[in-house]
Amino acid sequence: MRRSGLIWFLVAAIGQGAFIWMILAHFGRRTLVGDFAGWNDKPLIKGYVTGDDAGNLMFAVHVLLAAIVTLGGLMQLIPALRRRAPGLHRWNGRVFLITAIIMALGGLWLTWGRETYLSLISAVAVSVDGVLILVFAALAWRTAVRRDFEAHRRWAMRTFLVVNGVWFLRVALMAWAIATGGLGMNQSLSGPADVVLQFCAYLLPLAVLEAYLRAGRSGDPAVKRLTAAGMILATAVTALGVFGAVAFMWGPYMI
Repeated sequence: MRRSGLIWFLVAAIGQGAFIWMILAHFGRRTLVGDFAGWNDKPLIKGYVTGDDAGNLMFAVHVLLAAIVTLGGLMQLIPALRRRAPGLHRWNGRVFLITAIIMALGGLWLTWGRETYLSLISAVAVSVDGVLILVFAALAWRTAVRRDFEAHRRWAMRTFLVVNGVWFLRVALMAWAIATGGLGMNQSLSGPADVVLQFCAYLLPLAVLEAYLRAGRSGDPAVKRLTAAGMILATAVTALGVFGAVAFMWGPYMI
């Protein structure tokens, strides 16, 4: 069961590394040279808007912090780092949680203040994820302060999943599109498949994590084998989605 979890993590880490690469190569490079209008070379819901200084600044902060929070989250899940560099783990954890909170608040403002959404249901879905980030990050911080490390580990892992809700959504959309040819999807993310995937992008990973944690505490070998099989399936779906995201969504902007 542990090996199946490790394999999923490695596949996800590759996909998240590609996501970070795309952010730095496209948004980071253009931001550094002041080519803010160049953000829109990649299709966006609402990227650079002439005259909208506050919105443009919030967008830049939100996107560039995504690279930091993604890398920081991956580092927090490496057991060797926790054992050999506990000080780095603690400080990186603080940066991760603070960044996650800033991004959640910024994402809510971008969604409702700047009206950055394709459909109302997509705005609701991403907002629920934002609220979960705020709640889970607070609980992860609180349990760490109380030195309840077992509870902290669980809440930190849940926070990692909801913080990466946007990444999971892109992976899920691509996996579904490749597997079904885009059945139930449309350009405004309001098709039946789109609606389900937008909520499942964070709720399903949370459910899988809960099953994994419960199986770890179970003494029943059958439960562990079933959970390992589920993790293998999750790994296959993740790998398919990562392939699709790199090939069709991120790849052209990673150069």
